[in-house]
Amino acid sequence: MLRKLVNPNRGFCTLVQSQRPWLFIGLGNPGDKFKGTRHNVGFNMIDAFAESQGIAMDTVFCKAIFGKGIVDGVPVLLAKPQTYMNLSGESSGPLAAYYKLPLNRVVVFHDDMDLPCGVLRLQPRGGHGSHNGMKSVIYHFRGNREFTRLRIGIGKPPGQMDPKAYLLQKFNATAQERINVSLKEGVVALKELVAKGVEESSRRFNTEQKYKHINVADNDDMRLGQSD
Repeated sequence: MLRKLVNPNRGFCTLVQSQRPWLFIGLGNPGDKFKGTRHNVGFNMIDAFAESQGIAMDTVFCKAIFGKGIVDGVPVLLAKPQTYMNLSGESSGPLAAYYKLPLNRVVVFHDDMDLPCGVLRLQPRGGHGSHNGMKSVIYHFRGNREFTRLRIGIGKPPGQMDPKAYLLQKFNATAQERINVSLKEGVVALKELVAKGVEESSRRFNTEQKYKHINVADNDDMRLGQSD
């Protein structure tokens, strides 16, 4: 059962209060209707990280399902905005402001059609890439783009398929298997990010991801984009 968070700092060990936390925000759409869809992989990454670290996502704060924990001695805040994708900034902006976080301590997870299915990229800064959720986040960060993204590849829609329909479609079995692997890899990368920072962790991780599917057949993306 979710509970409304009254004092979001309660429960943080005083020994780590002086350390500036990381804020991880996963983008997606709320409700059972959207579970398992391509547009919701940001939510999936938050859930995977929370489960791996034993962080309970059982409160509601700043229009988000929210959790907090300690990872290798560092406070980490996790959020899944419940505003629907296109209004994600209405939650993300107030969260960063409440904790007085510089945006270089914020990481936003989102789906990306420009990356092959299951390929990840850690990007220290950048634009919105025509992603409506990211447009909203940047707007509510007052136009500041100096925050990290974890881009989660979902591949391009096959043929002439409408991109909007593709985003709201569930993964087929082959694609879901790749996403499951990528979520585990993302968890490892995020733990390293917490320990070593964005620049150092992203260099090695992005190189590994670049060659992840180098031997995949040319027609594989088409197969991944089709329903079973």
